Amino acid sequence: MDWTLALAALGIGVVVGLTGMGGGALMTPMLVLFFGVPPLAAVSSDLVASAVMKPVGSFVHLRHGTVRMDLVRWLCVGSVPAAFAGVLVARALGHGGNIDELIQKALGVALVIAAAGLFVRAYLRLAERARQRDGRRAADPTGPPTMNVRPAPTVIVGAVGGLVVGMTSVGSGSLIIIALMALYPTLRASELVGTDLVQAVPLVASAALGHILFGDLKIALTVSLLVGSIPGAWIGAQLSSRLPGALIRRALAFVLLASALKLLGTSTTATLLLLGALLLLAPPVWMLLRHRHGLPAMPRKEPDPMVASSARA
Repeated sequence: MDWTLALAALGIGVVVGLTGMGGGALMTPMLVLFFGVPPLAAVSSDLVASAVMKPVGSFVHLRHGTVRMDLVRWLCVGSVPAAFAGVLVARALGHGGNIDELIQKALGVALVIAAAGLFVRAYLRLAERARQRDGRRAADPTGPPTMNVRPAPTVIVGAVGGLVVGMTSVGSGSLIIIALMALYPTLRASELVGTDLVQAVPLVASAALGHILFGDLKIALTVSLLVGSIPGAWIGAQLSSRLPGALIRRALAFVLLASALKLLGTSTTATLLLLGALLLLAPPVWMLLRHRHGLPAMPRKEPDPMVASSARA
C-alpha cells in the first residue's frame, strides 16, 4: 500500500465529488507525471478505480429524472465494444517505450478536450440561466424537451468516445458531452450531465475489463487509488454545498491544461507563457459572454443546481 499515492488520490476524489469531473483527467496524469507510473499501467489502474466510483453519480441523476435513457442505449451500442477495442488497439501499437510515448501523447490531447469540456459545460449553465430569466423556457418543465433521436451519429459518438477512453481513460465526460451538445442542442444542461454519467458506467466498465485482461493492471496501485479516492469523493460531495463550484471548475480546467502541455512535450517556458496568457484573457472573455446573454459581468452568488441536487441526495 502506497499511502502517499492514496493521499493524492484522496485529493482528486474531493475534486471529483465537488465538480463531477476530473477523475481520469487528473488521476492518470498525476500517476504519470508525479509518481513515474508507466502510462499504460496508469490508464489501467485508473479505469478499474473509476469503474467502482462511476455508478454513484449515476444513481443521483436517475433518481432526479435527468437521464435520457434512449440516448444512453444508443451511446452504449457504440461505446462499450469500442472501449474494449481501445485496449486492444493500445496493445497492438507496440510495447515498452513506444506504446508508453503514444499513450502519453494521446492522453495529452484528451486532456485538452477535457479542459475545453469544462468551459463548454460552464457556458451551457450560463446560457440556460439566461433563457430561464428571459422566460424562454419554463422554470419547472413537466418532462424532457421534444427531440428526435439520431441513432447513427449517436452510435458514432459513443464509438469514438469509447475508443479514446479505452486508450487513455479520459473522455467519458468531456468528449462525449461536447458531442451530445452539438447533436442535441435542446437538451438541458442537467440532462446532458446525467445522460453522460449513466452511459459512462458500462463504458468505463468495458474499458476496465479490457485492461484487466490485456492491459497492465497493477493491483497494489489500484488498491491505493481506491483507498484514497472513494472517501475523497464522499468528502467532496459533502463540501459541494459550501464551496463555490465555479471557482473549482476553473482551477480544474487550468490544471488539466497544464498537465496536457507537459504530456505533449511543451517546454516549461512555452507552458508558462500559454498559461499566463490564459489567466489574463479568460476573465474578460467570460465577462463579455455574460454581457452578451444579458447577465451582469460579475456574477452574483448563485447555487449550482447540479451541486444542490447532489447534496440533497
